[in-house]
Amino acid sequence: MNVISPKNKWIGQRTLRPDGIDKVVGSAQYAADFSMPGMVWGKVLRSPHAHAVIKNIDTSKAEALDGVMAVMTGDDLPLLPLDVPLPSGPNDMRWIARGCMAREKILFHGHPVAAVAAISKSVAQAALELIEVDYDVLPSVVDVDEAMAADAPILHDWLDTDGIDGPTNISNIQTVATGDVEKGFAEADLVIERDFKSAAVHQGYIEPQACVVSYKPDAQSTVWSSSQGHFMVRSLTAKITGMATGDIKAIPAEIGGGFGGKTIVYLEPVAMVLSKKYGRPVKMQNSREEVFHATGPAAGMSARLKVGVTKDGKLTAVEGAYNFQAGCFPGSPVGRACSFSFTCYDIPNAYVKGLDVVSNRPNVAAYRAPGAPQGNYVFEAMLNEIAEKLEMDPWELRLRNALPTGKATMYGAQIGEAAIVECIDAVRNHPNSQAKLGPNQGRGTAIGYWGNAGGESSAQLNVNEDGTVLAITGHPDIGGSRASTVNIVAEKLGIDYREVKAQIGDTNNVGISAVTGGSRVTFASGMVVTEAADEVINILTARAASIWGIDADAVEWRDGAAHPAGPNAGEFDPLTLPEIARKAGATGGPIVAAVSKNTTGHMGAVGAHQVDVEVDPETGTVTILRYTASQDVGRAIHPSYVEGQMQGGVAQGVGWALNEELIYGESGGLDNPGFLDYRMPVASDLPVIDTVMVDNPNPGHPHGVKGVGEVPIVPVMAAVANAIADATGKRLYELPMSPPKVLKALDD
Repeated sequence: MNVISPKNKWIGQRTLRPDGIDKVVGSAQYAADFSMPGMVWGKVLRSPHAHAVIKNIDTSKAEALDGVMAVMTGDDLPLLPLDVPLPSGPNDMRWIARGCMAREKILFHGHPVAAVAAISKSVAQAALELIEVDYDVLPSVVDVDEAMAADAPILHDWLDTDGIDGPTNISNIQTVATGDVEKGFAEADLVIERDFKSAAVHQGYIEPQACVVSYKPDAQSTVWSSSQGHFMVRSLTAKITGMATGDIKAIPAEIGGGFGGKTIVYLEPVAMVLSKKYGRPVKMQNSREEVFHATGPAAGMSARLKVGVTKDGKLTAVEGAYNFQAGCFPGSPVGRACSFSFTCYDIPNAYVKGLDVVSNRPNVAAYRAPGAPQGNYVFEAMLNEIAEKLEMDPWELRLRNALPTGKATMYGAQIGEAAIVECIDAVRNHPNSQAKLGPNQGRGTAIGYWGNAGGESSAQLNVNEDGTVLAITGHPDIGGSRASTVNIVAEKLGIDYREVKAQIGDTNNVGISAVTGGSRVTFASGMVVTEAADEVINILTARAASIWGIDADAVEWRDGAAHPAGPNAGEFDPLTLPEIARKAGATGGPIVAAVSKNTTGHMGAVGAHQVDVEVDPETGTVTILRYTASQDVGRAIHPSYVEGQMQGGVAQGVGWALNEELIYGESGGLDNPGFLDYRMPVASDLPVIDTVMVDNPNPGHPHGVKGVGEVPIVPVMAAVANAIADATGKRLYELPMSPPKVLKALDD
């Protein structure tokens, strides 16, 4: 369904990916591949307790060990007082700094307490074992509902939440309201109320965090690391260590997955302090267990929702609450659950409350549409239950309540052309919808929304002497942004895409760019790359005009060459890009264009999913038989990457729905910190995931881009839950819907 303009030669084509060969043959450089002369190894000492006061840390024995070059604790970082307000949310420096190294208290199992730099990993490990920490162990709480109980252990005595008297673990309360809820329920013919729960899950990126840091007192200190934003790495490392931002250069490496989990730092500030103390480069690398113990997962949650509907399927009211685990400090994405879960629907009366709840876990990080999958699971599962009770087709129920174009959502935003109807029709008309279901098989449906984003983005185009072009952007490439950049530049300049090279610039050679996340990069970088290409074209036409001795207005650029704009301009042979580039030195110098801006005009998008499952009545095992995902993709700059994003989101959502969960013991320790016990889907767990791209261009973008990466995970859990209910006649209200839970529901 991806409609390519006949005028486009490269935009919308499946061009070869710029990083493909390097990754296939193993020559791509990730952060763990970097090394430097004189480099030493850093390692972190982590707390065995989930909640404790740090009474004393004695590092003297570790410092005396032969081969140990430096030791640090939280006292080596500038103090960011907890009672001094800073920007709220997950990027509050108070939280991130204490996630890198504990200060007053231990707040989760695996919390960093100290770090060492030594000549080898083994010496560093031996040094950690010599550090003596005196803890005053406190009761801990890891479950979101238990953390809200009146007798729960309190993590922070400084939390002061409006509307709550006395000590609390509820750090924030958000509400979304419209209309008159009581009136709405009075008008309903059917009212259902349900409780839900979802475990915390990890992003499951394959590459653990790693970095090499070289501190220089008389020059720029350098950070090599894998992240979703090296400008973010530079900024956070500077603020946490007390350095000036301009004293740090951050160089991006290839990234082995992030999905939102690498939008903050964990190791870089620690390595910077160790390097400063010793005066040599320091390399640090998390183990898989450290990734699970001490990096931010997606939030677990509990929820209660009440929904009213008329007998002909019109929603009248929604009321309820989402309770989200923030981790040990405030900052969960509960607000998006309260809003995006209902965005696609015309709901006249609503009151939804979101609670941000701290507990003894690592602070949550973003995970692909943060907040939306959990909230969407609750409402979309209830919609199918309502459809069943009304004996109505679940797609028809959604269409009857779809938000009309131009109407504001219940929280006041405008979502524009979201293509809700088109996405549903794409799934209903797909061949998978005609497949016959057998015994113990069921079909589930759901839709989901994500708002996408704009933000800061920078690009620079350099025309080389031979007419080839280098495009430099400032965003790490996670979802194919280099391939999209190449397609856009080649399209604009009218040259073969193989004549364009894309590069991710470091913080010294491209303008400030925000993190790769929120489905923003192809939108934002595509905008600045396009404007840079337009500037290059202006330079090229001016150079051609100077060569021909005519006005620049009399020259036009088409098909990769400058042409006289008309007969009155004169008779000249076209000047190609390579020809103009070869004469650049004599006509004005290098041909370069740079654009930086805070991009706006982004639009949200919707996806519609359908899944067929088979449930083994003897074991409770759920097998995915068929999966169909449609999505409003705006316009697909590189369709293969778009399809890959859609399929990847589905695969992760299936894991979230059926198997994945972080399991904590009674003492607050994580019991499954590795892929052997944290069950992610593998290839044999999944069928072919059929994708349908609905072309619905964004009028606010020069190429119609909206954003792709977040939407495909949002509907998955609800669709799978609805399919299980259809197959078994039993509804499950807790994620993951693992075999024991399914079997218990069948037995009950």
